[in-house]
Amino acid sequence: MSLLDQNKKDTPIRYLTPLDIEVKKPRKKFDRIKRWGVRPDYKDPDFLMQFLNEQGKILPRRITGLSLKHQRRVAREIKRARHLALLPFVTDLLK
Repeated sequence: MSLLDQNKKDTPIRYLTPLDIEVKKPRKKFDRIKRWGVRPDYKDPDFLMQFLNEQGKILPRRITGLSLKHQRRVAREIKRARHLALLPFVTDLLK
């Protein structure tokens, strides 16, 4: 064996070895409205605030985890609450 072959055996090949990185599985999203049995209502702005970001925008389904039916219902109730001035249309720091 040559010296070059012996050095190849001693050094680990870094780019072929698998990385030992623990990947956390994301938590499964669930429909809060269906699980808790709550019906979204425009008269309850505290509950509707869960579905708004800091700027007052409605969060998308992929973030809230709601079903399409409940996401539409929440959006409709948020818009009603905004119209009655129970929720702001735009803000800087809502939460």
